Amino acid sequence: MAHFNFENMLNEVTKMDAPIQSGPMMRWQKKAAEAGQNHQNAWEENTWKRYSEQGTEFIPNRATTDMDLGHYAIMHDKEEEDSPSKAQYKQHLHDALNKGQNPQDAKVLSFKDKAPKAKEGHINNLKVLYSSGRVSSGPKATTTRQIPQQPDRILDAPELVDDYYLNLLDWSVNNHLAVALGGAVYLWNASSGTISQLCEMTSTDDYISGVSWIKEGNIIAIGTNSGNIQLWDAGQQKLVRTMTGHAARVASMSWNTYILSSGSRTGVIRHDDVRVADHAVAHLNNHSQEVCGLSWSPDGKLLASGGNDNVLNIWDTSLGDDSTPLHTFTHHQAAVKALAWCPWQPQLLASGGGTADRNIRIWNSATGTCLSATDTNSQVCSILWSKEYKELISGHGYSQNQLTIWKYPAMTKVADLTGHTARVLCLTMSPDGSTVASAAADETIRLWKCFAVDKTKSKSGPKPTKDTSSSLSLMNRGIR
Repeated sequence: MAHFNFENMLNEVTKMDAPIQSGPMMRWQKKAAEAGQNHQNAWEENTWKRYSEQGTEFIPNRATTDMDLGHYAIMHDKEEEDSPSKAQYKQHLHDALNKGQNPQDAKVLSFKDKAPKAKEGHINNLKVLYSSGRVSSGPKATTTRQIPQQPDRILDAPELVDDYYLNLLDWSVNNHLAVALGGAVYLWNASSGTISQLCEMTSTDDYISGVSWIKEGNIIAIGTNSGNIQLWDAGQQKLVRTMTGHAARVASMSWNTYILSSGSRTGVIRHDDVRVADHAVAHLNNHSQEVCGLSWSPDGKLLASGGNDNVLNIWDTSLGDDSTPLHTFTHHQAAVKALAWCPWQPQLLASGGGTADRNIRIWNSATGTCLSATDTNSQVCSILWSKEYKELISGHGYSQNQLTIWKYPAMTKVADLTGHTARVLCLTMSPDGSTVASAAADETIRLWKCFAVDKTKSKSGPKPTKDTSSSLSLMNRGIR
């Protein structure tokens, strides 16, 4: 039994959160025993005294204490019936009943319910035991940036055709913004702010269904309702040539150096070599309805086409009438008009669906897989990738008619740019990548400076544009 007693004594010694049962009496206990007091009561009195010295007793909160009511509650037996405190207590009782307060809940003293909160920035050292953060080797990178919520400029666009399938806005490498208004094309010089009319349809029944600038130079392709494509030299404001062959309107076009790809309402995609007289070099037939979206990849190796048949096709550079798509995707549940290739990863393609779909999908064209799908809750009309940030911007219709900036690859919403009162139809980006222009059915064009260039990075001057005289001579060669 001796070893059990030793173990009990050892537990009592090592157990520091309880009084030791055996051992010499404390000094205050000896004095209490000599005075004939109970040990427990003396311990409680000593404990209260010790806690009081440490300042942990309850302190009355004078801000919420009713001193008059407390005085009456203590002294009412000694007060006369008509004393001032009696009348004052009645008034307090009346006020309490009117406010819905129970008079029985009134207290002589009022105390705070909870301990005061720690000051802002207070760090609990105990949490260090459960944290595993990495030590920063330098200043923390900025994760947010200021995005203006108001447009930098608003331009009037009267008679802008409210048609989801048309592409009526494009920005040239020479900083000229082209917009089709009804049967005419207007140019806005973003550098000087001047506006000029480039051309106008001769027939009142004909209208412009698409515009597309060449990658380098002043040549602009204009698709019409009759199925013709006109090539204009914007610098000289001169019609260079007219290419025929489509049986219906041409709403989508995209350049790949001297090859112009165009899609018509019949679902046919045509490749035209603008250097030669016999311009039609290939026809692609894999859409059953209107081709409303066309986009060549930045490296010029792949062509993405979207149609009103809810089909997205990716084509390679092999030209021929019997060509088949490299990939065919049927994931979208509505027309696929919004198409954009990633500028820093040419194999990445973003596509957006119409009202019945509302999804933005990211595709890997090398493997033919869908990397992500994001429900935007509204019609997607256009998509653009930022050249400065790993973000993309989309234009939408009902119900907010907004532009939305998304963070890639998480596809989390960065900001909504609102202001249009009708659905956004087209988006285009300035040559420096800092400004996005949006054309909407409210007949306005709004310029949003949402991708401003970071000033801390090294600045490089604008790339010199190529001389268009050689391209013009090539285009005129062989024309009869």
